[in-house]
Amino acid sequence: MKEFMDENFLLETATAQELFHDHAAKMPIIDYHCHLIPQMVADDHKFSSITELWLGGDHYKWRAMRTNGVAEKFCTGKETSDWEKFEKWAETVPYTFRNPLYHWTHLELKTAFGITKLLSPKTAREIYDECNEKLKLPEFSARGLMRKYNVECVCTTDDPIDDLCWHKKTRESGFEIKMIPAWRPDKAMNIEKPDFADYMQKLAEVSGVEVDSFSHMADALQVRHDFFTANGCRLSDHGIEEFYDEPYTDGQIDAIFRKALSRQPLSDVEVRQYKHAFLKVCAEMDHDAGWTQQYHYGAIRDNNTHMFRQLGPDTGFDSIGEFTTAKSMSRFLDELNTEGKLTRTILYCLNPGANEMIATMLGNFQDGVTPGKIQFGSGWWFNDQLDGMTRQMNALSTLGLLSRFVGMLTDSRSFLSYPRQEYFRRLLCNLLGNDVEKGLLPHDMESLGRMVEDISYNNARNYFKFY
Repeated sequence: MKEFMDENFLLETATAQELFHDHAAKMPIIDYHCHLIPQMVADDHKFSSITELWLGGDHYKWRAMRTNGVAEKFCTGKETSDWEKFEKWAETVPYTFRNPLYHWTHLELKTAFGITKLLSPKTAREIYDECNEKLKLPEFSARGLMRKYNVECVCTTDDPIDDLCWHKKTRESGFEIKMIPAWRPDKAMNIEKPDFADYMQKLAEVSGVEVDSFSHMADALQVRHDFFTANGCRLSDHGIEEFYDEPYTDGQIDAIFRKALSRQPLSDVEVRQYKHAFLKVCAEMDHDAGWTQQYHYGAIRDNNTHMFRQLGPDTGFDSIGEFTTAKSMSRFLDELNTEGKLTRTILYCLNPGANEMIATMLGNFQDGVTPGKIQFGSGWWFNDQLDGMTRQMNALSTLGLLSRFVGMLTDSRSFLSYPRQEYFRRLLCNLLGNDVEKGLLPHDMESLGRMVEDISYNNARNYFKFY
């Protein structure tokens, strides 16, 4: 029987172990999509307890706790103490067998705090106290944890109206780890939301452009896009339910925009027309600035209107729906490509049944100039676990070039999420190691080692042009 989470955790062969320990483990981390709070990096935040660091803002853990029958006050409530919340999480952990949270929890305890005990009600107080004592040390601050995990660069997720003051403060402080903003203009895209008109007013104020038409809104966004570029931004990100290819005219879009400003209801077709036009304008900006664009699609958000928070992903498309999505994606990318405006692009999907479709679609728009120009993003959200990441890499391997993959990201708000990079790298090495042992790949450790180092770090460094 193999020991739980030993040094060769997830590494089933000698080849996999060599690839991980000699190649993957030493590579720095470029976390090109995360949700860290920039102020916490700028201020080198000191965490008051393991609860703040571990459970604050972690919807993965909250979902598990709720599923285990834990009352909401122990997840997000203000009336319960840090210890009470941690105790409830410790009660939940033994019920997370085969959920990725069980692996992540113990990998984080081990790599951050050197704790190898299993978290349970019996060990909760001991682990809580030990973590809190260590959190008093300077190396466990926000910046300290980033250094501990060999982070080289993080890209936060930022609204176009953000003043990026915390990025500037961090940059001017001389902090050696790059914190780069990433443009996330969802609020300007979601024309159907009740606060759209209010957001347009805020955009007008920060840009100095009167936003009274679609073209003027695009001008205002361009001002902010230029501001982000001047502050180091090199990539955008869009959270969309699907790709949009609804035909439109400039006159139609302007009329739709004016209706939204006057808070008139819009039809589904009008919403789709606007989102198509909006994403096209943003893509053109990204291309002209030399940015990378990311599309996270397939998430149905804000499902529980009583709780007002994200509680679940899309359950997936049926075969007809997926075919429609493929056609829309193809038309949108082709529209940009035909006009010479298709920049480097990463596609992420919540439906693993679409893996082969996406991996195939990538090949339609590679340009023969930029290696891996169109990327299949790593397993995202509820797919960033053993099965989801393995399925994504298998699809990419079969239908594209895994060797050109830009690798893993955390997509997390937590400063303890970096072990997910290690988790991914172990899975990658295991995948390749198993193929070698089966005779499916040659035992060429020079080429395999280079491939692992590239996917872990080098490809992202070369692709995003942050340096």
